[in-house]
Amino acid sequence: MPDKLAAIVDEFASAPRDVVLEMLLEYSDAVRPLPPELEAHAGMEQVPECQTPFFLKADVTAAGTVELYFDCPPEAPTTRAFAGILTEGLEGATVADVLAVPGDLYQRMGLANAISPLRVRGGTAILRRLKNQVSQGQAVDHGGAGQ
Repeated sequence: MPDKLAAIVDEFASAPRDVVLEMLLEYSDAVRPLPPELEAHAGMEQVPECQTPFFLKADVTAAGTVELYFDCPPEAPTTRAFAGILTEGLEGATVADVLAVPGDLYQRMGLANAISPLRVRGGTAILRRLKNQVSQGQAVDHGGAGQ
């Protein structure tokens, strides 16, 4: 797991329960606006496990790093916060670092004690789909590297 994401996990895990939600909501502002080519969600994957419309795209660059794009309405701050945490923690990470993120990330952060299981399940689905896209992007990137 990248150091930036590990620091976020540790920060949440050690925080008193009464401030965890406040901390979580601060990350909802970390979601950047989509570039124009993605505004209509072209090429993005919807995460149906989320209660709110949530779209993501992970691109693997030629340098082997990952670029992340998320879209979620501002009216869903908890779900946007999951995207913000991933944006902050994985920005510029390598494929290997992203694939090494544990599937129980949000439980490790202590969020299972602060938010509903349905929301944790949605966040876990976001991470799972993100890692799947990175894995597929890596395969595509390596497949074209020798041509």
